[in-house]
Amino acid sequence: MSDHHQRDSQATDFAQLMAGDGVVRQQESHRADLLHSAARRDQQTLAARRMAAEDGERDGELSLRPLPPLNPHDPVAWKRDGVQEGVYRNLRSGRYQVDARLDLHKKSVAQTRQEIRSFIDECRRHGIRTVLISHGRGRHEQALGNQLKTALNHWLPQLDAVQAFHSAQPMHGGLGAMYVLLRKSEAQRQANWEQHQKRQR
Repeated sequence: MSDHHQRDSQATDFAQLMAGDGVVRQQESHRADLLHSAARRDQQTLAARRMAAEDGERDGELSLRPLPPLNPHDPVAWKRDGVQEGVYRNLRSGRYQVDARLDLHKKSVAQTRQEIRSFIDECRRHGIRTVLISHGRGRHEQALGNQLKTALNHWLPQLDAVQAFHSAQPMHGGLGAMYVLLRKSEAQRQANWEQHQKRQR
């Protein structure tokens, strides 16, 4: 098959995937093999980076190019260098108050890309630090909820405002949702610095 025909076939397959009809709920699966999951995520991250480079992503542009799908039974987990372990532990344990939520159920990948930036920008304007994004889940890798999880796992680290994210606790949607920690605003950083100075006196 020629490169041209292969690209047309990939584009057609992706368009069909985006036309998926919602999320099928399922029972919580057994605990994933953590070593296998970590190795799989590493492979997916490398593959996504290669695809991003080939696709010419730059300046924070979020590509709609198809990505290697995540396993629907695996959690997502990422934090930026410099985020304290205690902070990240509290995030993944669901200990921080969720001040804003984004429900992406039955949204297409393209619609999700449009909404994610504006949602995070709006949260930053209001000084919100912890948000919950519900993407849904499915029984197989190509289910719409898993497509959204895969896309978010690839896009969120590209957004400067995002400090960390992790799949949610069962009470907040489990593997069908994720907690996202946003960077402090300048006003919040200044307030924290002033409080720290007061404690030092």
